[in-house]
Amino acid sequence: MNPIQLFDPASSTYTYLLFDPVSREALIIDPVDEQVERDLRVLREYGLNLLWAVETHAHADHITSAGLLAEHAGARTAAPAACGILTAAVQLQHDATLGFGSQQIQALHTPGHTAGSMSYVWESEGRRHVFTGDTLLINSCGRTDFQSGSAEALYRSLTQVLFALPDDTLVWPAHDYQGRSHSTIGAEKATNARVAGKSLAEFMAIMDSLNLPKPKRIEEAVPANLQSGLRHDADGAALMAVRAAEGYAGNVTPQLAWSWVQAGEAVLVDVRSDAEREWVGFVPGGVGVAWKQWPGMIANPDFDAAVHAAVPAGKKAVMLCRSGVRSIAAARRATELGLEAYNILEGFEGDPDALAHRGRKGGWRYHGLPWRQG
Repeated sequence: MNPIQLFDPASSTYTYLLFDPVSREALIIDPVDEQVERDLRVLREYGLNLLWAVETHAHADHITSAGLLAEHAGARTAAPAACGILTAAVQLQHDATLGFGSQQIQALHTPGHTAGSMSYVWESEGRRHVFTGDTLLINSCGRTDFQSGSAEALYRSLTQVLFALPDDTLVWPAHDYQGRSHSTIGAEKATNARVAGKSLAEFMAIMDSLNLPKPKRIEEAVPANLQSGLRHDADGAALMAVRAAEGYAGNVTPQLAWSWVQAGEAVLVDVRSDAEREWVGFVPGGVGVAWKQWPGMIANPDFDAAVHAAVPAGKKAVMLCRSGVRSIAAARRATELGLEAYNILEGFEGDPDALAHRGRKGGWRYHGLPWRQG
């Protein structure tokens, strides 16, 4: 039994619907928000109970409907743990499984297109299938120039993880732009133009020379996909607008700031003290350059040199503090130093509520964006 393969023409995205023929329990991979009515109709037509809405990664070219399917079909959401989609009910690690009826898929961590990308193996009626997202495409592979991409990691994922599967494994990619529906591991090992027979150095040279245009919807799609496709306003426009400011480039939402960081357009500069970052939490990949330090919250004499060293030429600086106050001063100073600097609204913890508790009225953590502690 093959998966039900569905297609979104606008983004050339394949969505896959898998189901157990006895229990009629189902799982969907990489659903698209503009196709949610189609997917609900297919579920009704086949008499299926959708248990899982699963992502291969945080897509940059379309918005997922995972959150909508959770609301309308009762599905649970699942996503690769390293993608930072913290609204997903289940954070998948390598080798994790998701069951539906007597069926299951197995997660394989295949980073490279993004740091968290996963592929999923499904065995049904004696046939092995792998859903490769943007990691392995037909005669191609995903790009590696944004969203924590790495050509070296992608090469390992292709040659050591996916190509280790049996040659007759059917390959179902997240996209195809030439009307092809699937391939096999054996065919891709033998003929894939980017990786077949290539050394790591040759592969990295190919990837470095692609010079592809940025996906048209990346600044809208990535922040929305980090929240399972659920937006906080009618069309998401407010999340993605730079708001005017005096003395620096502008104010941005945490979602917009993170999309810039994921796209490689900006460096997140955390201007809280070292103690705050250690005890309250920090953003993975952010650079700590304190505006003031304990004890006494004394101005950091090394701020100018450190912020210059942290932000390469041609990249934006997005400044994060506790609630968006120190980051304004830091953005103004960075602007004086010649950087394109922005303040992240609401900061890491947001303003205190009526009981003086932070983290309940806004802020980086409140919006479900990636952070760690300790």
